[in-house]
Order: sequence, then C-alpha cells, then structure tokens
Amino acid sequence: MRTRTMLAGCALAMATLAAPAQTVPPPQNVLQLQATGTVEVQQDLLMLNLTTAREGPDPAVVQTQLKTALDAALAEARKSVQPGQLDVRTGNFALYPRHNREGRISGWTGTAELILEGRDFARITQTAGRIQTMTMGGVSFGLSREQRARVETEAQGIAIERFKAKAAELAKGFGFAGYTLREVAVNANEPGFVPMRRMMAQEARAASADAPVPVEPGKSSVIVTVSGSVQLK
Repeated sequence: MRTRTMLAGCALAMATLAAPAQTVPPPQNVLQLQATGTVEVQQDLLMLNLTTAREGPDPAVVQTQLKTALDAALAEARKSVQPGQLDVRTGNFALYPRHNREGRISGWTGTAELILEGRDFARITQTAGRIQTMTMGGVSFGLSREQRARVETEAQGIAIERFKAKAAELAKGFGFAGYTLREVAVNANEPGFVPMRRMMAQEARAASADAPVPVEPGKSSVIVTVSGSVQLK
C-alpha cells in the first residue's frame, strides 16, 4: 500500500512537470510614440577663460612665475565678485617637461587658467580687461540655472501636449475611440556652454589691455522629449 502511494505521488509530480507553463499573452493594441518640445532662449550666462604660460629650465621657477601671475589676476578679479553675477574660480594649473632629440628633459612649460563666470556681462568683461597678467583663452555662453529651469518647463508642456495630440490622432486613425497611458518617460537636454567663434576670440585678444572684452551672446535651444506607450481602446 505504501509503495502504491509513493508511485502515485511520483506520477503526479511528473505530470505536473510535464504540464505546459501558463504564458501571459502579449499586450494587444499598444502603440509606442514620442514627441518633442523645443524652445529657443537668449543665452544669459558668460564664461571667460583667462590663461597664461611660462617656460624655463627650472620647474620650480616656472611654477613660481605662474603662481605670481595667477595670484595677481585673482586679486584683481575678486574686487568685482558678486555671487551669480560674477563668480571667479581657478582652472587648469600644470607643468609639462620639454624633451630634446635625445629624449632628455630640456626645459619646462607651465600653464595656468582663471575662469570668470556669471550673468553680468559688463562686469565680467570689464574685469577681464583690467587683468594684466593673463590673456584671453576662450569665451563661451550658456544658460543660467534659473533660465534653463523656466524654459525647460515651457518645453516640457509643449512636448506633453504634442504627445497627447499625436496619441489621440493615431488612435482615431487606427479606428479606436481613444487611448489610456501605459508608461511614459520625460527627458530634457542639458545645453552646455557654446564657445564663441574663433574670429571673435582673436578680436578679444587683440583689444587694448584695459578695455572690456567684446562679446555677443546668441541663443540656446532647450529640448524636452516625451516618449512612452499608450493602450488603444
């Protein structure tokens, strides 16, 4: 009797294993789509890169010369610092060996960088013009955090409305009365700093030592993409 019970149990287990697993049917009438919203806005953030270079046979002397030039530039720039309007920070500071034909070190070259950044273009350019120990290395424009957040909200609203309109239009085109939202993702680009064209940078370096650096901002595009799937019904 016990043997029969064990055999019956084994047979039941084998039957259970042999039974096909229940599969979930794939979703029906699901539509994938995306829409974008784009808003152009005036750039309101300026970044000036001031640089200087020194070279010589002694790395300690080159480093001291760079530090002296950078300290003088910082002292002048700090006179005009105003948070958000003009912020000052140091950038790259490095020493590189120079090699002769035999591969031996023949000297040292060093570079230092000072960055002026903010929304007050006049304050920044006038400060850069007063700095005598460094020269213009680059000019870039971008969007402040406040400007980007405001415009991103506007672009997001446009993208959402376009997504909804496209979903309704496609549902109708496929013969359905409407749709319900299944899943959605919202992504925004991060417009960074846009370098000024090379000709303007050269003009800035050619300006008189104490004159404001000539700059002219452009526009940035803030793009928000809404993508996802809808259930047609």
